[in-house]
Amino acid sequence: MLEIRKVYTAVEETRIEGGKKVENPIKMITTMMVIKNPWAGRGFVEDLMPEINEYAPQIGELLVSELFKHIGSADDVEAFGKAAVVGVDGEIEHASAFIHTLKFGNKFRDAVQATSILPFTNKRGGAGTAVVIPMVHKTDESQRSHFITFEATIPDAPRADEIVVAIAVSTGARPHPRTGNRHQDMVEMGLV
Repeated sequence: MLEIRKVYTAVEETRIEGGKKVENPIKMITTMMVIKNPWAGRGFVEDLMPEINEYAPQIGELLVSELFKHIGSADDVEAFGKAAVVGVDGEIEHASAFIHTLKFGNKFRDAVQATSILPFTNKRGGAGTAVVIPMVHKTDESQRSHFITFEATIPDAPRADEIVVAIAVSTGARPHPRTGNRHQDMVEMGLV
């Protein structure tokens, strides 16, 4: 059985950037779940798939459900990403296990009507470790304006035998983007 100790959501709204008002304030939202690491204390586990198959869809569904308490609809989402942090008694593979499967990722991707590859981070850390979630535009991962990173912490997670699994969205690009885009650069460089 999936043991969930905590669900945590952080919301940031940017209204002014660089001293200039943001016409449509941009929200970034992350929802994180703290779960007991099902492989902790078992030594090296060769086959992680039974737990992945059982828990990844549940984790995806719960995180999406919690996230949608803070956004109106998929139409409000422009960028998205995911992350996991495993406690110090776990393996990096344990952090990767639940987020690097379509059984998790497609729950999120479908909910926000995305087609882009879902960017990620996975790492090991102790309680209070920053959960860093990179994001890209949900339908065009080459739009530099939507290369965004959101960071949040849970002071008491992950414990040594836990995993923090997170998803994040942004309702817009970076405030006042001015770095062009990849498609434009390729045309200007004669690559297309």
